[in-house]
Amino acid sequence: MADIRYYDVILKPVITEKSMKNMGEKEYTFLVHPESNKTMIKEAVEKMFPGTKVAKVNTMNRIGKTKRRGMNVGKTAKTKKAIVWLTEDSKEIEIFSGL
Repeated sequence: MADIRYYDVILKPVITEKSMKNMGEKEYTFLVHPESNKTMIKEAVEKMFPGTKVAKVNTMNRIGKTKRRGMNVGKTAKTKKAIVWLTEDSKEIEIFSGL
């Protein structure tokens, strides 16, 4: 496994209608490094966003889709998505406050 630092774990937030609706309940969705685990994700969120306390983390592996262009066949990159729940006394994540 590669040496992954906490700032390499979270790649970007997922901005969809469903994820935006769940932000009111302190539930945030991120694209994360494919080799990260739940404890790495929890530590990364708590270090990157001061004042947050993570209650639970769910992860999903999404396999790459098969794509064709003529006779050439390839696959898109696999990704990993994490849903992070914050505790009730935790601060909200600031990057989502203006959306």
